[in-house]
Amino acid sequence: MSNLPKELKYSEEHEWVKVEGETVRIGITDFAQSELGDIVFVELPEVGDEIEADEPFGSVESVKTVSELYAPISGKVVAVNEDLDDSPEFVNESPYEKAWMIVIEPSDASEVDKLMSAEQYQEMISED
Repeated sequence: MSNLPKELKYSEEHEWVKVEGETVRIGITDFAQSELGDIVFVELPEVGDEIEADEPFGSVESVKTVSELYAPISGKVVAVNEDLDDSPEFVNESPYEKAWMIVIEPSDASEVDKLMSAEQYQEMISED
């Protein structure tokens, strides 16, 4: 079974969301990184960029493929994980801790409520 922290919310596109007061931290799930294989490059937006729910906000490149990152919710980017420039392997080693990708100020915090719980996400990936 994939590692799925219970306090996070999950999107159908395999992103995780952690609500931290007024902001939301976003990354990709353990399941996603294991499907992708060894990550060699991560492309992320700039601080100040607006991202739209269900639209791409960056990409991850593995030895096998390039995969778009889809925004689970809309908002303004307030922080970007610069460590991933030099250490994209963090995505494989530590998808929920070291490899967070961006922090946003959500434009509509209620969008978070539409995301899946860990249990719902686990059910979805078990069906694939």
